[in-house]
Amino acid sequence: MKGREAPLAMDAEQFRTVGRALVDQVAELLASVRQRPVTPGEAPSAVRKALDLEGALPDAGTEPGALLEETARLLFNHSLFNGHPRFFGYVTSPPAPIGILGDLLAAAVNPNGGAWILSPAATEIELQTVRWIAELMGYPAGAGGILVSGGNMANMVGFFAARAAQTTWPVRVEGTTGHPRLRAYVSAETHTWIQKAADLAGIGTDAVRWIEIDGGQRMRMEALRAAVREDRAAGDIPFLVVGTAGSVGTGAIDPLAAIADFCAEEKLWFHVDGAYGGLAAAVPDAPADLRALTRADSLAVDPHKWLYAPLEAGCALVRDPARLRAAFAYHPPYYRFGEEGLNFVEYGPQNSRGFRALKVWLQLRHAGAAGYRAMIAEDIRLSRLMADRVAATPELEPFTQSLSITTFRYVPDDLREQSAATETAAYLDRLNQEVLDRLQNGGECFVSNAVIGGRYVLRACIVNFHTTEADVDALP
Repeated sequence: MKGREAPLAMDAEQFRTVGRALVDQVAELLASVRQRPVTPGEAPSAVRKALDLEGALPDAGTEPGALLEETARLLFNHSLFNGHPRFFGYVTSPPAPIGILGDLLAAAVNPNGGAWILSPAATEIELQTVRWIAELMGYPAGAGGILVSGGNMANMVGFFAARAAQTTWPVRVEGTTGHPRLRAYVSAETHTWIQKAADLAGIGTDAVRWIEIDGGQRMRMEALRAAVREDRAAGDIPFLVVGTAGSVGTGAIDPLAAIADFCAEEKLWFHVDGAYGGLAAAVPDAPADLRALTRADSLAVDPHKWLYAPLEAGCALVRDPARLRAAFAYHPPYYRFGEEGLNFVEYGPQNSRGFRALKVWLQLRHAGAAGYRAMIAEDIRLSRLMADRVAATPELEPFTQSLSITTFRYVPDDLREQSAATETAAYLDRLNQEVLDRLQNGGECFVSNAVIGGRYVLRACIVNFHTTEADVDALP
């Protein structure tokens, strides 16, 4: 019987040949990243031209070996490498090699992780991965969770769990119209995921209370208490307080223990945005406030940050797993699942779900808890070393150092004594913006920026197991 011919099909030998060639190219890339520029610093039009991306869809196909070889070469020559040891720009880690291979293996099996019957091995691996992530940070045994695309979605999962748990009416059925306004409380340094969550949840971004911060970029508890009192007096319903475990700007950690106490007193849902810093709770000398994330009702962390997993991988943890089902589960007639296994479709917003857990699970097994504690601790040590190097450099002014983020700015010697003057301060902001542009386009290193106390500063973040003391020394 003649088999079907399909343009996308490959026999085992062809797949083996092109696959081995591609793995060789990727291996050469991983070995050469340090010698490459962090970024080519090209304009969008130059990238489009180099990749020939303005043509029409071809009618005829292309031989896969040549196609993969050319595409890999073009990607390697026209991409920013967040795995470069001098990429200090954002909280994006290098992809662990076993994670890269894990994504290949996951795609080969291609399970739909929404239902146990469609992904028995993948579901059970994800359940163990969630347990291990929680265990690494000391989050309570018995907690539940789900892997999602990243920090935004992990935080939103906690937000929706809080909304379902804290309302006295069936909010998923009736919505919020005709009911008292729900109120959420976050520090002024909280990531913009909170606005997206409030928007999508139907409570509106005006329902978010932005609580002022102190000189350490931390939420002021007295301001939080006053805001909750004011809203209760106005007939609103406070339902959620978000504590940040490592802000993306400076790595600041909110007073999580005090927030946990306050939420317990006021019967509010305590959520921690630990997308960046949460996993640092695994380090033995982690700040006490960071360790208090274990008291959260829900917690968001990003394995594609400080677990060094390839994008995408976020994780939402909830102290009581039933709260996730209460926020997301439906049972339409075309879902006929058995009771033998957990179905992740009931624990988050996605139906079709890729096998994100495999790369994280493989990495946790490859490095072990001790390996991760050592790598995260070394990133933090190198950031502290960078702060020391900045302080020892006459024309650099240090600002903050927390977790693995150091902030500073360039101040020429002749302007140091008058740097606080209004006109000089404005000039220094423009000057440091220009320094940032040159650094980002130069290819030698990559930093980003923050605004601290109204001043524009440079920001260097280390979440990279390739970065060394020599790379830190090179930046100043």
